[in-house]
Amino acid sequence: MPNNKPGSPLEVQIHLKRQGFSLDVDVRLPPQGITVLFGPSGSGKTSVLRVLAGLEPASSGRICVGDEVWQDSSRGLFVPVYQRALGYVFQEASLFTHLTVQDNLKFGFDRTPAAKRRHGWDQGLELLGISHLLARMPHELSGGERQRVAVARALATSPSLLLMDEPLAALDTSRKAEILPWLEQLHAQLDIPVVYVTHAPDELARLADHVVLLNAGSVRASGPVMDLMTRLDLPLAHGDSAAALIEARIGVPAPEDRMCAMEFAGGSLVLPQTRSTPLPTGTQVRIRIQARDVSISLQKPEQTSVLNILPATVADMAEDGPGQVLIGLQLGSPGHGTRLLSRITQLSARRLAIAPGMAVYAQIKGVAMVR
Repeated sequence: MPNNKPGSPLEVQIHLKRQGFSLDVDVRLPPQGITVLFGPSGSGKTSVLRVLAGLEPASSGRICVGDEVWQDSSRGLFVPVYQRALGYVFQEASLFTHLTVQDNLKFGFDRTPAAKRRHGWDQGLELLGISHLLARMPHELSGGERQRVAVARALATSPSLLLMDEPLAALDTSRKAEILPWLEQLHAQLDIPVVYVTHAPDELARLADHVVLLNAGSVRASGPVMDLMTRLDLPLAHGDSAAALIEARIGVPAPEDRMCAMEFAGGSLVLPQTRSTPLPTGTQVRIRIQARDVSISLQKPEQTSVLNILPATVADMAEDGPGQVLIGLQLGSPGHGTRLLSRITQLSARRLAIAPGMAVYAQIKGVAMVR
């Protein structure tokens, strides 16, 4: 199977018309990592996956995965689903109930021509932590274990593209917590693109490298998750779930205070050290700072219990519901720093005379490490 060329994007130019619905998507997606399709119900997320998989022969356009063209309507080319090197994971694991975990994994592997196998049938065992489950039957697995096996079975076919359609939607909160750490490894461990459908902000924050924001069958925005999360012209930056995501690195710890430092472009933060085994210095982590946990001061506060107070510049502002205003804050220099969001009342913004370009201090009351 041809490998994706380094830097060669996944090209998706697709059109699909149904009664009362039209899908029109034209994006270039990263050749590795997790791209999340995000949007409200009915926005076309699953339809995009179905077109990519070849399940919508009435669609038109062009789909190119690495150096393979799966669809090109201008040339009359349409590769059927059974000839597309892809893995598909649904909401339900849909394992073969009469086969053990090991035999489920080998099912796809055995049907992949030897010349197209990039990995052994057991590629996903360590990645998804299921080596100890090989002898079990599907009914002996928890919901989270079944989904991990379903992902591993999809990987056993040596796909060039992995599609995941709300794989956590059928799981309760505890089962989601069980599988999320395993899914987080996909972005770093796989050398293929993953296209992941969800409407859950928490999954977006933890898993996404790239986001395609869909609305009514059209692309409203497409880009790195860090950028889209804080754009005030997009719905991701509004409402109670509004937050900034920051890629940071673990700094030198302060064991006497049981604190850990996290450094990023534009500043640093300190958090309580809650891990029994602290992360090594230099480890890359992803942190989320909710807009509602960031307040603003015109002067640096003194004698306060808030540990994380950073100088910032007001970049932009937007209304955010009755009596609320959302403020985009720039930490460090534009293009080399980091953006935060602050959600405060319109009354506070008016009393402080907040305006773009103003130098302020961001008081960060809560920080969560999400990856």
